Parts: sequence; C-alpha cells; structure tokens
Amino acid sequence: MRALHILLMVALMASLQVCTGEAEAGRIKDIARWEGVESNPIVGIGVVVGLQGTGDGGEATRELLKNAMASLEVEVDPKDLKSKNAALVTVTSSLPPFARTGNRIDVTVSSLGDARALTGGTLLATALRDVEGRAVWAMAQGPLAIGGFAAAGGGGARQKNHTTTGRVPGGAKVVRELAPEILERNQLRLALREADFRTAVSVARSINGEILGDFAQAVDPGTIDVLVPPQYQGRVPELVARVEGLIVQVDSPARVVVNERTGTVVMGAEVRIAPVAVAHGGLSIEVDTQVGVSQPGAFSGGETVVVPQTNINVEEEKVPLQELGGASIGEVVGSLNQLGVAPRDLISILQAIRAAGALDAEVEVL
Repeated sequence: MRALHILLMVALMASLQVCTGEAEAGRIKDIARWEGVESNPIVGIGVVVGLQGTGDGGEATRELLKNAMASLEVEVDPKDLKSKNAALVTVTSSLPPFARTGNRIDVTVSSLGDARALTGGTLLATALRDVEGRAVWAMAQGPLAIGGFAAAGGGGARQKNHTTTGRVPGGAKVVRELAPEILERNQLRLALREADFRTAVSVARSINGEILGDFAQAVDPGTIDVLVPPQYQGRVPELVARVEGLIVQVDSPARVVVNERTGTVVMGAEVRIAPVAVAHGGLSIEVDTQVGVSQPGAFSGGETVVVPQTNINVEEEKVPLQELGGASIGEVVGSLNQLGVAPRDLISILQAIRAAGALDAEVEVL
C-alpha cells in the first residue's frame, strides 16, 4: 500500500507539472501597471535649420526665427528671412515617470508646413510643454536622424522612407521633475493591461501568498488594490519590486484577429471550432481584348479603322464540402489548411463559421 501511495503521489505531481507548464503565465510587471506611474506626452513648436533648399520658408517659420534671434539679442527683419533652408516643425516626446532634472529623452520632429525633406537639419532650442501648455518640462535641440533620403532631377525622383519626420536621440533635457506620489501612499493600485476576472483574482491571490496576509483584493476585472503592509511602511519600492516579479496565471478570452487590409489572421490558443462542413469556391472572370484592323479595298473610298474583339471567359471552381473542427489550436490550423485557401479567403471563411455558431471565439476586425 505504501508503494501504491508513493506511485499515486508521483503521478499527481507529474500531472500538476504538466498542467502548470501548459498554462499561460506571466510576470505581474508585464501584464499590469501601477496606477499613477505612467509617461506623459509633451509637445512643442520649433524650427529646423540647415536644410538644402528643402524647407518651407513660410511666414510662421520666419516669425519663429525672429524670436530665436531676439533671444540672442539679434534684431532681424522677418522679410529678410525667406530662405528655404528652414522649416516649421512639431517636436513631440514622452516624459517618463520619475524623470529627474538633467535626464535626456528622445524626441520626434515632424514637418508642419510644405517642406520637402528635413535631411541634414538641426533643431533649434525648443521648449516642450504638457498638453495644457502650462509648464515647460524639457528643452530640445540637436541634429536630426532621418533614416531615409529623397532625390529628384531630370523629371525623375527616388525616395526611401519618410524624409519629413526624424528623431533626435537624447535631444531633450528634462528641466522639471515628475515624481509620482505612489511611494508615499498607504494603498497601491494595479491596473491590468487586459481586463479579466480570473487574471485579477490570480494576481490578488499571488500577492497575498507572497507577503503572507490579506492585503490584495480584486475590485473589478481590471483593478487590484494592494494595502501596504506595516513592515513595508516607508519601504514601498521594496514591496513594488517584490510584487512585480511574481509569476501568475494569465487568462484571456478566445479571440481571432483579422486584418483585411493586409490579409493577416491571428488566432489565440483558446480558439475552438465545432464540427462544421465548409465549401469555399471562387468565381473567376477573364476578359481578353484583342485589337484588329479593318482594311478597306483599293479605290473603295473607305478608311482603315481599329476593331477591338473582346472575349469573356467565366470559370467557377468546383470545391467539395470539407469537414472542419478542432479542440486545440493545432487541430484548428490543420483543419483550415485542408481548404488550401489564401489568407484573404480565410478571413471570409472564419466570419462565416462564426455566423453559423461553430466558432467559439470573438472575431475582431482591424
């Protein structure tokens, strides 16, 4: 009996290991974020100079150049600044949380006017403000990295990528700090990136099991409240680091995502297809036009004319019914491959199977 019990325990442990290996799992820091700790957009309007005649030279550009020179105690008449070597641009970036004064962040520069290219340009000092325009958070300047080119001449042109948008790596310097108050709170809140009841409960249970107490509670499918334990008062970063590294079971609804523009089909691991018969045939129409010439006889007084001859061939593909079905993603893919259709046809088939009630998944069309 003792040997039998040992065998049963070994079998049970092996089955648990198999189930755990097959279950989808992820770290809390990858599936959720702390409320109040996120990046904030900042934006500014500036001027790029040093272009080889590919700028816009508009009135707004001249006014900004005048203001930039005035700050350097140089007086210039805007009417004299008609060069195409400057362009009006927007400068955007994202201010990360806990950014300290002096930190460097990347910025994206995009043309606002009709500039043809920003290749070789340099961004003048530009103040980056929040979306409400009340405070300056960073100052940006520096040479642009375009990653493309455009050339034209003799009626021909060639272009690679977009030349009216570029980046300045590390081009902005933070001048005002953004420090969330999360580290001074007695209660933290986790927001799931994909709301789900089972995932939220799994996260709360994992946190409680790690810190040995009833401190975490799932309040809705996308939110988990975490009370700061007494031993972590004043040491919130240690609690956050400990919680973020926990591995939890992640659940998600069965979903099929299709992109009709590119013909892309992506299916989740939980997609199931009930037994169903499918026939998918195509109707092809070929129109062939041949141009002939009607030549009149000599001295007949007629004219030579072009006579088009059009032939239309209609062919309908005959496809027998195929039985589809599958209880796993591998079986579903194997069944769909039996049809031998292109991805764009597969989109129509999946939508029809869903309408017939045989597809146990949500179809999302991008």
